[in-house]
Amino acid sequence: MLIKDPKTLPDKWGKRPSDRSVGELLNAGVIALDKPSGPTSHQATAWVKDALHIEKVGHGGTLDPYVSGVLPICTGKAVRLTDIVLSSDKEYICLMRIHSDRSERRVREVMGKFCGKIYQTPPVRSAVKRQLRIRTIKEIEILQIKGREILFRVACDAGTYIRTLCMDVGEVLGCGANMQELRRSRSGCMTEAHAATLHDLTDAYIFWQERGSGEWLRSLIQPMEVLVDPLPKIVVKPTAVDAICHGADLNIQGIHMLDDEIRKNALVALMTARGELIAIGKMAMSSAKVMTADQGKAVNVDRVFMDRGHYPKMWKFSTDLEELQEDIQIE
Repeated sequence: MLIKDPKTLPDKWGKRPSDRSVGELLNAGVIALDKPSGPTSHQATAWVKDALHIEKVGHGGTLDPYVSGVLPICTGKAVRLTDIVLSSDKEYICLMRIHSDRSERRVREVMGKFCGKIYQTPPVRSAVKRQLRIRTIKEIEILQIKGREILFRVACDAGTYIRTLCMDVGEVLGCGANMQELRRSRSGCMTEAHAATLHDLTDAYIFWQERGSGEWLRSLIQPMEVLVDPLPKIVVKPTAVDAICHGADLNIQGIHMLDDEIRKNALVALMTARGELIAIGKMAMSSAKVMTADQGKAVNVDRVFMDRGHYPKMWKFSTDLEELQEDIQIE
């Protein structure tokens, strides 16, 4: 990261996300749920809510009832980050059946042509407007071909319809094809290897409540900070943290470090030196401009996630926003 101010006060407040209690994780966490085939995403989310006895939950990235796999479940404050989960790239394991015999060489040749940018129209039963859209297929790996059945892995943009992809492959093959089974193996940074079943969550919660052992449940809930992993980061000086929690935008003088090559208007995550998410916002200038400027607004804060008072107040109250931003520029 680029160091804007090497003389920043050391961060001796805060709390590392890895040190949070089970209760704190339930209030601001994310669960990679291994959704079974059958229930809707809404129903699976409701079951998690009942199993963990929490008021606020939401899922990121709907899976059709017949599709299994990773369904991110956000809890508490993290529900406000579901839009970031929705935009994260995905990975699926798909079983496709072609309607006539084709050589393995031909199948591999055709499927390889679908890597890169493709055009898709959402299916008739989709929940979005049916209009032509561009999506990127990052990788297609054929795992097995057995007769007319083809098992493959695909890494793609969010919003890519795998059923439509199968139909398009069949059209190019000249024989038709349809999707038989589908499983989501990854959503953003959440993978099926670390996904929890509904039974896991229920049993882990009971262990925590009845035996006082929360380690199992802790292992199933990740801090909400994992959801902003794809975003560029700005590390905020501890002297400016509480002011942001009270609604102030981030001024250049409140920046300790930032990622390189952040563009103006890019969505960024404001973090403490201990790795805690303070807020997200949009850059008012590029990171290159931040490094050369001495003053001015760097980030327009959009959503604040940290509670007021978590960091000490190191600024003076002022009804004038410009004066407020000047007050938090403590060296």
